[in-house]
Amino acid sequence: MFRSIAKIQRQFGKLLSVCEVCPRKQPLTSSFKYSTAITERKKFYEDVTITQGGLFEINLDRRKLKTPGGKLFTVPNEALAIAVATEWDAQRETLKFYTMHLTTLCNTALDNPTQRNKDQMINAALKFLETDTVCYRVDEPHGLVELQKNEWDPVLHWIENRYNVTIGSSSNILGPEIPEETKDTFRQHLNSYNFWSLTGLEFVITQLKSVVLSLGMIDRHLSVEQAVLLSRLEEEYQIRSWGNVEWAHDYDNFELRARTAAGALFVHLSSESSTVKRKLMQD
Repeated sequence: MFRSIAKIQRQFGKLLSVCEVCPRKQPLTSSFKYSTAITERKKFYEDVTITQGGLFEINLDRRKLKTPGGKLFTVPNEALAIAVATEWDAQRETLKFYTMHLTTLCNTALDNPTQRNKDQMINAALKFLETDTVCYRVDEPHGLVELQKNEWDPVLHWIENRYNVTIGSSSNILGPEIPEETKDTFRQHLNSYNFWSLTGLEFVITQLKSVVLSLGMIDRHLSVEQAVLLSRLEEEYQIRSWGNVEWAHDYDNFELRARTAAGALFVHLSSESSTVKRKLMQD
């Protein structure tokens, strides 16, 4: 199957708006490596297409895209292929790789540069539960204490009820002591994700520094904007108290939103559940 990205865009306009966060020639390897700082290069193609031969491939001027590790760039379903193709199609005169978060996540899932298995990824994600943003509270100033209580407690109570666990919060430098039963519950839940979805979820967790906020967003209890705001609560309080650094804080906020949204979208699009993908396409 060979499909033009322009035709796909007409069919899946809503999904593509979320992402803006045949014989072929010689395969094209992505020009950036995991260990380099290359973030831009001159655009070298005109057309982006998708082909299917079991898995879905991305083609730039009918050349197969490859990962930084040299593997053929393939994704497991059409919805994810559309989103990735859109990232490449949205580039103008200069390729800005740092804006192509879905492509980067696919590369990570395909190449697995750190050679980790699911158990290792789950353990790394659960480490954030021990230092979760919403679990660490200040004991002064009073305004921030109240803000954290009013904004973080409802989310904390929601996830404790949702997963029938105990997490708690603390102003102690060591943070709250997370029960082993809670860790086991989340370990079992995370194990239900496939490798690709888990790659996206771990990315979201590292952005928000919070398992609680990440699962709240993936479960659609929180929007991307809400999750990002809650992860930056102390910074936003300081901005309100002392003022904003012109453009810098806004830029950081927008960047965090883009990365978080891309990670959440990647989780849903790489899910094995076709029901999830159909629901996302309809929203």
